Amino acid sequence: MKKLILFSALLFHSHLFLAQQKTLNSSEILLGLQKLNTLGSVLYIAAHPDDENTRLISYLANEKKLRVGYLSLTRGDGGQNLIGKEQGDALGLIRTQELLAARKIDGAEQFFTRAVDFGFSKTPEETFEFWNKDSILSDVVRIIRTFKPDVIICRFPTTGEGGHGHHTASAILALEAYDAAADKTKFPEQLNYLQTWQARRIFWNTFNFGTTNTTAENQLKMDVGGFNPLLGKSYGEIAAESRSMHKSQGMGAAKQRGSNFEYFKLLKGEPATNDLFEGINQTWTRFAETAPLQKMIDSCITNFNPQKSENSVNSLIKIYSKIKELDETNADIYYWQSIKWEECENLLRACTGLFVEVYADNYSAIPNSKINITAQIVMRNNCNIEMRNVLNTLFSVGGCSSNDTVTDEKFVLKQNQLYTFKYSVFLNSEAKFSNPYWLNEKHNLGIYTVSNRHLLNYAEVDWIGAVTLLFTINDVNFPIFKNLTYKSTDPIKGEVYRPLEILPPATINIPEKVFVFTDKKPKTVQIVVKANTNNVKGYLQLVTVNNGSITAKNSNFTLTAKGDEAVIEATITPPKNFSEGKLLASVNIDGKTYNQSIQRIEYDHIPHQFILSDAEAKLVYVDLKKTGTKIGYIPGAGDDVAECLTQVGFNVTILTDELLAKENLSKYNAIVTGIRAYNTNERLPLFNDKLFEYVKNGGNLIVQYNTNSRAGALQAKIGMYPFTVSRDRVTDENSEVKFLNPNHAALNTPNKITEKDFENWVQERGIYFATDIDKNYETILSMHDKGEKEHNGSLIIAKYGKGNFVYTGLAFFRELPAGVPGAYRLFTNLLNLPKN
Repeated sequence: MKKLILFSALLFHSHLFLAQQKTLNSSEILLGLQKLNTLGSVLYIAAHPDDENTRLISYLANEKKLRVGYLSLTRGDGGQNLIGKEQGDALGLIRTQELLAARKIDGAEQFFTRAVDFGFSKTPEETFEFWNKDSILSDVVRIIRTFKPDVIICRFPTTGEGGHGHHTASAILALEAYDAAADKTKFPEQLNYLQTWQARRIFWNTFNFGTTNTTAENQLKMDVGGFNPLLGKSYGEIAAESRSMHKSQGMGAAKQRGSNFEYFKLLKGEPATNDLFEGINQTWTRFAETAPLQKMIDSCITNFNPQKSENSVNSLIKIYSKIKELDETNADIYYWQSIKWEECENLLRACTGLFVEVYADNYSAIPNSKINITAQIVMRNNCNIEMRNVLNTLFSVGGCSSNDTVTDEKFVLKQNQLYTFKYSVFLNSEAKFSNPYWLNEKHNLGIYTVSNRHLLNYAEVDWIGAVTLLFTINDVNFPIFKNLTYKSTDPIKGEVYRPLEILPPATINIPEKVFVFTDKKPKTVQIVVKANTNNVKGYLQLVTVNNGSITAKNSNFTLTAKGDEAVIEATITPPKNFSEGKLLASVNIDGKTYNQSIQRIEYDHIPHQFILSDAEAKLVYVDLKKTGTKIGYIPGAGDDVAECLTQVGFNVTILTDELLAKENLSKYNAIVTGIRAYNTNERLPLFNDKLFEYVKNGGNLIVQYNTNSRAGALQAKIGMYPFTVSRDRVTDENSEVKFLNPNHAALNTPNKITEKDFENWVQERGIYFATDIDKNYETILSMHDKGEKEHNGSLIIAKYGKGNFVYTGLAFFRELPAGVPGAYRLFTNLLNLPKN
């Protein structure tokens, strides 16, 4: 069998390698040809995943045929999660992938800065305290200088109507970056590899959200509700599909049809009356040297035959060669050359029907090992394509090396014949482990640490590398770059692709991120060591920081097969004078130490994801008293509160709908609903009468926060007396907390609550507080953010019969998993409220 050369390389400098290439149908090829003939770009800027205007983006990308980018300053780490328990970095990874999935639908590209979504912020001043304004401004300038947009559009204004400090900050940064990107004195270190860039104008895309209408008829407006016959959808329909990918935020959207206008207010730059791109040449004639390409592509479009796309190959290969010959010394021409060359490659692959994929025989590998690879090629249309002859090629890039060779003869691909080639590469011992690049280094609350700033141009990076297959079409060299992935067949989902992972020989999973001690007795934990290859032998190393000791019964392990696990039991003995410490874990294998833990994230709407982080856990002592310990927990959108309660000695039963229907609830000292339980469980209101009767007979019902918004409208009352779930919140986790009812049992029994119990809270005090509170409720606490009025609805309690009903917006779902002692003490008091 003839062999081909496959160059493997760590080519993270192109987003070509970050996704499976889509197979285009004839309508999409024609749309791609029209896009190939359009030179124009627009950058949309906002703060978070789901802030983007997908209808406008869909219109600009598919009707105007422009290069469109969305710059989300953050990855959405600080939001809530409607589909699971992930918070923080893990939620940011989910929302990153949701954005990338949305862009695949609406046709735009995705970018980020180093800014961390640290939670809701009410002012841009507070936001910049966390972000370091100059650092994030430099990132925005970098993206503008790289992307070279003709027009920039902000989702939000600088004047605060966007309602969120991050929103306002995104507009402030966009406006400053508009000028700074063109100023050679701003961030001059970037000019070693970039050029200054002046966009022609910057707009605010005004909006009508709820009661806030910032649109006006004297603003520039565009009807973006048109229908695209090549895609068979209106831009409102495409937008809804795109927006509905933000599933973790409950952003499923209805498809809109018919006229829909978007409004724009000019912030800076040349005036425009009727169109965002007035006076901007969006054709190849914007440069004298490139003008001939306009007619060449026009002719290709005119002669395109949707039933014989291969008839366009000769024209496309001439266009491809012409683009390749352009003057690379002209930075502006080179920018469009690189963009359009890639577009032309995709169109050639589609018109020839050339299908190529390269996949490994396993989903993961370890350094110093061999990866077996299969490449498959089929040319489905009748074209003249040859494999290129290369002999005795040796390469070693990015940790991979191979000495595969090819024969010295060229061979012509036969139509619709599947060619399968198998080869292997060796992953050397210095190969880096896979991980989201922005999580490779520890970061603070406001900004990611990314030492290699060039990575900031990309939403994600494929650390494994790409495979280059060399072809010739009509004697013109034509390389195809493919991601090295793993492919499997699921009996339900069918063919499934996932990224190839480079992992350490073994990973360590500690069952809790925080171990909470309520006394000085030793605590036994089970630590899992999992093999990522065959025949792993070593020993577990455990260390405690800040005194204390930890011992394992048997730290040695031998794991025969990949995927095998060793469960090692260890005992943590806290010191006598103990408040907080840390547990560090590592494994020694063949004389090398590895300390990685792995968190896997699997949802059907995004690719398989994981995070490697240091295997460590926080150790916390809480002076905690409790009386009743039998708790029922009704799950909501997803939180770890039940697990946290179990860890400090409560006997927690998860109350499913089935158990709620048949259980005698009187055996529980308290029943707790998880966050957003009334938003996510449609059946829960059916059990209200039973729950209220439980309270009447002496039980305590604690309802954690719910929302009353489009993403989670309340369909039934929560408590036995009326109140409104508002959007009131206190975002400063260090804000002063006043005791409105200092003698209430919630602040005294069985734990005496003091101001000290509100120290070291994380991210926020609370969200979705109660307002319009019925007189039967007692308000317990008062708090506010700087410059705002007091909020009394973070914790309300009503006596009902012999028991108590509690609604709380306090962020226990964040504080308990973070090991905040005061949160445990206050929550325990709510569980143990005395009978009336």
